[in-house]
Amino acid sequence: MPNHNRQSLLCPNCKKLISVSEKKCPYCGTGNPGAWWKNNILARTFNNPYLMVKTIIGINVAIFVISLLLNSRGFGLALNPLTFLAPSGQILELLGATGKVPIDAYQRYWTLVSANYLHGGILHIFFNMAAFRQLGLLVAREYGVHRMFIIYTLGGVIGYIISYLAAVPWTIGASASVCSLAGALLYYGKSRGGIYGRTIYKQIGIWVIIIFLFGIMMPVINNWGHGGGIAAGIGLGFLLGYQERKKENALHRLLSGGCAVITILVLGWAVLSGVFIRFFA
Repeated sequence: MPNHNRQSLLCPNCKKLISVSEKKCPYCGTGNPGAWWKNNILARTFNNPYLMVKTIIGINVAIFVISLLLNSRGFGLALNPLTFLAPSGQILELLGATGKVPIDAYQRYWTLVSANYLHGGILHIFFNMAAFRQLGLLVAREYGVHRMFIIYTLGGVIGYIISYLAAVPWTIGASASVCSLAGALLYYGKSRGGIYGRTIYKQIGIWVIIIFLFGIMMPVINNWGHGGGIAAGIGLGFLLGYQERKKENALHRLLSGGCAVITILVLGWAVLSGVFIRFFA
């Protein structure tokens, strides 16, 4: 039951306990800390890195489950671990797989966003989300949650644009977005320097080398998407800046809000249109 007589709240910026009547947070100076637009579900998600990471993972899992439920061939319960719980290519195409074919043949430009939330099997989503959880929290700590989400969203889109320009016919997965987070950390580690910065740069550099070598051994991996994501992350890290040099500001919040709205609209359209075509067309 909601408490209509609440006398205090947590500042949406610094998380300190303040009175609901404050016009400005006495600790960090945030104006109108009790305003509804600063305390709704979306705002609370952007103010909590753990909640943001859990939300993105939850959306990826939800889309994966939907792709399985729409699967005309069942749940792909094969002994092969690479195809275990794997949706069909037809369903993935309906839900927004991207690449040269979907964009050139059907002008499905929105798939540059939706493909980042699609996965081809249980191992695919598991490894992507495990990597995202680790890198996403680290990027959120050093860049802020708003910039982390911008890098995740735009980095994935740019990675898939580069993949498209390289004529990759069909591709899915959050790895382009995850690689953009790695790119942002590479920039951060190199730019910051010091023991901590060099440690971050070295650890992420080893991770990138492993991804590159794994991509050579596995021809089905979209190396253009991975490389494009890393390059995008480096560029976005430079343009957006990180917390030690520049605190998150209104522009970052505006950009992250725009990325959130576009992502929600695209994924909503992908699911609704996919369900309609699957069952009614």
